[in-house]
Amino acid sequence: MVAKVLAFGLLGIEAYPLEIEADVSSGLPIFTIVGMADTAVRESRERVKSAIKNSGFAWPIDRITVSLAPSDIKKEGAAFDLAIALGILAANGQISTEHLKNYCLLGELSLNGHLRPVKGILPIALSLRQHAVKGIVVPEDNAMEAAVVKDVCVWPMKSLAETIEFLHNQSMHTPFKTDIEEMLHKSSHYPLDFSEVKGQYMAKRAIEVAVAGNHNILMIGPPGSGKSMLSKRIPSIMPALSLQEALEITTLHSVAGIMAPHKQGIIGVRPFRSPHHTISETALIGGQSIPQPGEISLAHGGVLFLDELTEFNRAALEALRQPLEEGLIRISRIAKTSTFPASFMFVGAMNPCPCGYSTDPRRACRCNPAKIAAYLGKISGPLLDRIDIHLEIPPIKYKELTERKLAEPSAAIRARVEKARAIQKMRLKEHGILFNSRMGAKLTERYCMLGEEARGLLKMALNELKLSARAYDKILKVGRTIADLEGSELISAQHICEAIQYRNLDKWH
Repeated sequence: MVAKVLAFGLLGIEAYPLEIEADVSSGLPIFTIVGMADTAVRESRERVKSAIKNSGFAWPIDRITVSLAPSDIKKEGAAFDLAIALGILAANGQISTEHLKNYCLLGELSLNGHLRPVKGILPIALSLRQHAVKGIVVPEDNAMEAAVVKDVCVWPMKSLAETIEFLHNQSMHTPFKTDIEEMLHKSSHYPLDFSEVKGQYMAKRAIEVAVAGNHNILMIGPPGSGKSMLSKRIPSIMPALSLQEALEITTLHSVAGIMAPHKQGIIGVRPFRSPHHTISETALIGGQSIPQPGEISLAHGGVLFLDELTEFNRAALEALRQPLEEGLIRISRIAKTSTFPASFMFVGAMNPCPCGYSTDPRRACRCNPAKIAAYLGKISGPLLDRIDIHLEIPPIKYKELTERKLAEPSAAIRARVEKARAIQKMRLKEHGILFNSRMGAKLTERYCMLGEEARGLLKMALNELKLSARAYDKILKVGRTIADLEGSELISAQHICEAIQYRNLDKWH
């Protein structure tokens, strides 16, 4: 007898229906799984066998064949354990096949039959709306995540035995429901705040400008000047997530398997990803045989912070160029090309020289000019082109460090950022972009209107400071954002002057 069970698999962040067929027939007691299964799927044979026995059912002493269709797509993970176990029991006549086709069944089985959480539940629940099924049966720890999708019935289960009882007596159970808006509100708290940052007023102002226009920023300063501390607080001044943004971010984190089981149904804060400088190119941009999101996709909607930027692998840094330009990453494999969103604010931090103290008035630098030039040269020109603001972070002064008064809180800064972003959204909506940083040459020329004094100042800066054409373009965009923060339609000399200050690396690179 052949029994069919519905499950779902993942290709990148896209879910696809997976039909699991189980056949129990007379012959030698062999258990075979076909359909391009990876090691984790093949190992389900032992988990399923023990779970069935320990749940009070008999293991068939026959030939068992399980097929995962479509058979030309590689399957990975342990999420199919529950469906395979139910298929075998149904094919052996120990449970009814009547209701199996009505539900998507997912879950990893422990040896005693309990259900463990699996990854990728949210994109699967979202895709269920396009299929004629009554709902999704998931491990109890995945219930909150699946219930984020309003029009899908979610049935949380603790074990294989409970799942079988549910399939036989559905009227005795009610689907799991949750308030998505309340869940989003509860999870939207940031533990860090700019009120905790002493001094560094120019740095905080530059970060406010960067966030307002979604400009990428590079901070240069000696060790201990507060680069990491400032960076970690950037998400707290970014606008609150919309439900759509939260679903996009949660989908990526769910596929990567880094959601907190049972405690977290949706991510309500903008992500802050800070990979170590030894990270590989694949881990940074995503990959593997079945494409998985990398750090740049996990930072989507938030901040990607690369500390000690010059220590990163050159190939990994150069791989950032396309995502920084397009806001997405395409990963090609033989079977399929997957596209992951990767629209993040890039924040880099580095020392000004190998020893770190060339800009520190309190410490003597041990590096000669050639060493410093080689050190700064580790960041290529094309990558530098995509960073709008270069900011020098000075060492914090003792007087500022010992101040008892709290600095301006993140909420106050965020209010100004939201106002500036609303101006940009209104101005650029017909062009399909949201931020000044995304303007091309034509839009920059159209919307970056300069007064006579501002034009003279910018001309002098280009001549005297020997700024490049790329620096000219960045200064105009940053100046536009500074003007938006003040609600000014015209970019004044004051705005241009401030924008010029944010090009520190041009004089060194």
